[in-house]
Amino acid sequence: MEVDAMRELNTEELMVVAGGEGVCTPENSGNNYGGITNTAGIGDDIVNFYEGLVAATSHIIERVALSFD
Repeated sequence: MEVDAMRELNTEELMVVAGGEGVCTPENSGNNYGGITNTAGIGDDIVNFYEGLVAATSHIIERVALSFD
């Protein structure tokens, strides 16, 4: 098996690999995960969303249970 010699990437190849758009600032980097660019708080957002669903479900169950009294 023959291995090709490694070469340096050019600027266009680096931008594709890095996911950027030519600027390395957080707001313009182009890096995202499924459309999410602010990944620092995504865990908290998921927990808050889940707790909101639990609260809404609990409220609905309580209202239905009280309607039978």
